[in-house]
Amino acid sequence: MEGHVARFALLMCIMAAASATCQTCDPGNADNPWIHLREMQTGCWTSFIGEDNAEVHIFNLNYNIMDTKMFSLEMTSAKPVNLILTSPYVAFGACNIGTNVNIYVNSNSTIALHGIHHNLHKQDFPTQDEELVEWAKQKFGGVTSFTTILNLQRVSLMANNGTKPGPRDCVLQNEDAFEKFFMKIEATPLASSLKSCSPQQQNPSDETELHIINIPESASICNVSIRVDSEKKTSVFVRGPKGTTWTFLNSQHTQFGSNNDILLPAMTHRILPSLVLNNDSTKTVQREALNYFKSSTFTSYTELIPGSSMILLVLTKKEGPAVTGAIPEPVIPITTNAPHQMPLQMQLYTSPDYRSPLGPNTKVQSDKRIYAEISGHTFGDIALTIKVINCFVHSKGSCTVVKELPFIPETCSLNSCPNSTRLSFSLDQLQELTPTTWDLECSVKLCYSEKCGDGGRVKRNLQVTQPCLQSPTPPCFDFGLPGVLGIAFGGFLIGVLLIGALWFIKIKTGYPTGLDISSTANLPGCPCSRAKRQPVSTNPSPSENSSANASIGSTQSTPTSSMA
Repeated sequence: MEGHVARFALLMCIMAAASATCQTCDPGNADNPWIHLREMQTGCWTSFIGEDNAEVHIFNLNYNIMDTKMFSLEMTSAKPVNLILTSPYVAFGACNIGTNVNIYVNSNSTIALHGIHHNLHKQDFPTQDEELVEWAKQKFGGVTSFTTILNLQRVSLMANNGTKPGPRDCVLQNEDAFEKFFMKIEATPLASSLKSCSPQQQNPSDETELHIINIPESASICNVSIRVDSEKKTSVFVRGPKGTTWTFLNSQHTQFGSNNDILLPAMTHRILPSLVLNNDSTKTVQREALNYFKSSTFTSYTELIPGSSMILLVLTKKEGPAVTGAIPEPVIPITTNAPHQMPLQMQLYTSPDYRSPLGPNTKVQSDKRIYAEISGHTFGDIALTIKVINCFVHSKGSCTVVKELPFIPETCSLNSCPNSTRLSFSLDQLQELTPTTWDLECSVKLCYSEKCGDGGRVKRNLQVTQPCLQSPTPPCFDFGLPGVLGIAFGGFLIGVLLIGALWFIKIKTGYPTGLDISSTANLPGCPCSRAKRQPVSTNPSPSENSSANASIGSTQSTPTSSMA
């Protein structure tokens, strides 16, 4: 009996451990802080500006039958705007517009505008989308934007331009109106068709989020667009009935898995299902997602019943209470990648072995060669190839200098750099230029099999210094033992010759014999004579002999005479 109890306790421990390592949850109708549901609507966005410098915008207002059809319009910016309003419903609008704004409504329009006392024009124009665009082209020359807004509450146009770089022709297609940064839209959220939950035990330090989205088999087939606005690395597991298509508008997620087809607009490529999953039960889908990504927990689980054939899911995280559907002010990105493209990064190296990375502030001499590695994240299990098109350097400062930088592709095996490409640059052409701080920017393409799409641009800071010009080094003589002995003997020989020459001069040019030491001492320039003192000569000089002889003769004559 005790053995059975022990085995039962062990089995319970194993089941508890398994449930702890594989977290699941039951979805409810609570607000989902990660997934926001919107419908894709018809619209366009161009670079058109009229000859009078006025932008032309068309707002097509749609409402659900039970929603309150009241909105406010804020357009006090100084830029000139021609605004066309159309709606199949009776709607009431409060307007606050500037003097440069002209509003056009249909003569039989059901839109009632309040607070506008000027610049309101009623004209006969069609109400169908394509026909209305053609009418605006004939009247104004073109259309800057066409926006279909569902359940509008408030819309305001910003002071910045409402144009978008690209073509001038308005081609209507399915779009997300909230991506148009020049306007701020607040709308009533769609009727709740989402159920969501999150496991109780999560590790907030996890760098990667895992989100699971499940469309039941009983739902109608639809096209679902997903935009990932989360700053974290994100993995997405999506499941739906056969025929469902998931379109990822951007690629900030690192991985994804699905039993349906996935579209990547950046490469206009369709990815086939990565697994087979016909069971739509909550627990089955959650466990399949955890097993697919080899994870022990997930961030959120969402069950979706689409209300239309084209819907948009925005995956983000609320930081606090906010109005659903409102978007923040536009933020200028610090990277050069478009929102739908894969994030790229460039690392520079000093050697071809790619083992000595350069820091952001490290200076490189212009006579050196640098090596670069451009890498990015993967699309699930798909191997993408990064192809570099061209590279430029832009100087930083008041005087901008742009130079194309030729590069040489470097070999790189698939194992050492599976999601990157390597190349090298020569900085010789920067030696004669004054700027030292540059932005190195390369344009790339992302390729899968033989199909390539625009991959955006990747930028990196580069500090360049001029090489130091060194003065020529004087030759260094290396003397050995024979050389040293030769120099010593030469010095000795020169000394002997000099001493002999001085001795010879001494012998030939000695002092005069009649020179007295006293007279020598009085000679100017001769402070002291070391010559040997000569004895006094007994032979008087001729001048002295005459006087001496006379005195001697007189002296000697006296005794002679006296003696005589």
